[in-house]
Amino acid sequence: MKLLYLILTLGLSLVATAQNKISGTVSDKDNKPLSNVIVSIPEIHKETMTSESGNYTLNNLPTGNFKIVFSSIGFTSQTISVVISPQEITQNITLEESITHMDEVIVSTAFNKLQSQNVMKVEHQNVKALQQKGAATLIEGLATIPGVSQVSTGTSIGKPVIRGLSGNRVLVYTQGVRLENQQFGAEHGLGLNDAGVESVEVIKGPASLLYGSDALGGVLYFNPEKFANTGDFKADFGQRVFSNTLGSNTTLGLKTSSEHWKFLVRGNYNSHADYKIGDGDRVTNTRFNETDLKAGIGYNNSNFSSVLRYNFNKLNLGIPEEGIAEQSTSRNILYPKQGVDNHILSLHNTLYFKNSKLDADLGYIFNDRSEFEDSNVPVLHMKLKTFNYDVKYYLPKLGKIETIVGVQGMNQTNTNFGEELLIPDALTNDFGIFGTANYEWKSNVIQAGLRFDNRNVTTENHGIIGEEGYFEAIDKSFDSFNASLGYKTDLAKNFTMRLNIASGFRAPNLAELTSNGVHEGSNRYEIGNANLKNEQNLQTDLNLEYKSSHFELFVNGFYNHINDYIFISPNGNVIDGNNVYDYVQANARLYGGETGIHFHPHPLDWLHLYSSFETVIGEKDNGDHLPLIPANKWNNTFRGEFEVKNWWKEGFAAINIESTLAQNNAGEFETKTDDYTLINLSVGGKIILGKTNFNVNLNANNLFDKAYVSHLSRLKADGIPNIGRNIVFGINFMI
Repeated sequence: MKLLYLILTLGLSLVATAQNKISGTVSDKDNKPLSNVIVSIPEIHKETMTSESGNYTLNNLPTGNFKIVFSSIGFTSQTISVVISPQEITQNITLEESITHMDEVIVSTAFNKLQSQNVMKVEHQNVKALQQKGAATLIEGLATIPGVSQVSTGTSIGKPVIRGLSGNRVLVYTQGVRLENQQFGAEHGLGLNDAGVESVEVIKGPASLLYGSDALGGVLYFNPEKFANTGDFKADFGQRVFSNTLGSNTTLGLKTSSEHWKFLVRGNYNSHADYKIGDGDRVTNTRFNETDLKAGIGYNNSNFSSVLRYNFNKLNLGIPEEGIAEQSTSRNILYPKQGVDNHILSLHNTLYFKNSKLDADLGYIFNDRSEFEDSNVPVLHMKLKTFNYDVKYYLPKLGKIETIVGVQGMNQTNTNFGEELLIPDALTNDFGIFGTANYEWKSNVIQAGLRFDNRNVTTENHGIIGEEGYFEAIDKSFDSFNASLGYKTDLAKNFTMRLNIASGFRAPNLAELTSNGVHEGSNRYEIGNANLKNEQNLQTDLNLEYKSSHFELFVNGFYNHINDYIFISPNGNVIDGNNVYDYVQANARLYGGETGIHFHPHPLDWLHLYSSFETVIGEKDNGDHLPLIPANKWNNTFRGEFEVKNWWKEGFAAINIESTLAQNNAGEFETKTDDYTLINLSVGGKIILGKTNFNVNLNANNLFDKAYVSHLSRLKADGIPNIGRNIVFGINFMI
């Protein structure tokens, strides 16, 4: 906390009266003013939109060199560098028409570049676009991104999978801080609600250079809802209903901003009954209820900015143990059940100097997890408290070289209060230090970095030696050096190549180090291994992209070799009728990629054709297949965009054909999975009736009520299919 007070004190002491300002007009090639163009300075989180006459103004800007981004759907984004000083600057811009995709600013990578300037290929998706696909939960929407899947338990629990890696191998960031919520457990979901989330960025590959341990497989970086623009007050109300689960999702948000202060608050309630499969039966106790609250307050002036955010998420969900049993549409959770309270408090501060800046992110996460077998007395009750920090200094630019140095760390305590223990009481401390540099010339960019990390894990002794539930005290330290090197260039006009080589690591989690008992979800007696070493990987990524006004093509390929991959293996013993499994290690490899096209034919400018294919193969060096590897998938979407006079704007209608191939490369404890094809429909847009306007969308997912089983479903072992037909209707009002 001393660091927090120091940063706040320094920031407030730098408050100045300087009113640096930039303004101008944005127009098209025919000199026609363009309205609703987003004008932003990503480095300082400043943004506005042009007026009906194409004018914009940004006030309260710090002195220094910054990049201003002008972006609008249907036009090529433009980035300019400006030197902001106490003198008022006028900057007029002309945008050229282009493809409908905007060139997004990428926040999750170190230098906050536009995607076209970024060395790494990062998938960026607006949450609004995911909701338009009819996704009931945030993780369900993420699974529509090529290269991303989910390990699911019904509709309430979903864990992200990036190119075949999941659990602690995928790091999640929200509100600028790493999310810690007992993610080692397969029966524990993401714990995030899509309300109040602006967009998500997916790094597919090791990102340990930027984030440390647990980023071995990739990163999901959730960008929170933006504040209102200066002088605006906005309120919105949204409602979605789901036919299959008789579900309801309600959200209400308020936000306002002055020249210096910004405020927002959003509440959400989500409730679903048991989901229904293709033959009409419901899967007993897959129901869940969720309450979510998000709030934020921000302050900025020409020398300092600070944003404080808070998120409370309360999730009550059933644990489906009986399969298809009692049929009910009740939302009252049956036993066994799980209750998870999650609190996230984050503080982001930036100090602006003449030619450099200092970023400091502080986070506190409190995860309270309880499991109830047959009464309201929890048999399993764990509290995980995590404080983390991330401080980065952006050095003055040296010619064309940009450099960042930083330190990151985490202090975490796990405490048990129930009679059952999955993992012992423990203390975990992380510390990392890194440096990275970016050199850009013409259409070329080179980025490189180096990092050192240390993780120390200390646990307490518990139980009786030789009996189930005995945990021997351990005190382990894990170290790792990691590096990355990336290169981006334009091979020809509109044709870009990115090549990245990066190492990553993951320290063993507490379950892998200390387990000693029956894992109820899989009927295995699992024994941890205190002698486990770091998982250490080296991945090579190649990305090729071609973009023209009416055609896009991308090809992504990767090869990922992991030393000391951790997995469980039977040792031949049986305890109380359960086979005994040990945590062991072996070298492994994963390889594959994604490819796709977007065709926007002329003169049929309203029509868009999307097609993508993704594949991943995971195996140990001895040839055995790894578990939880998603099946190959081929996705095709035909989307039309239209307007109906002056009352239906931004209209769209789409048909999606999602073909999942058979997964015959099953892991040691898995069975093969048949292929299946799902048809999904969607239609929506903005309706304008007088002075009232609202957004609507209507979805029919799994239109033909196909009975299918996903290879990554945890209910697959019991032969229980995934969700059947689901009609989703959503409406959102600006109040």
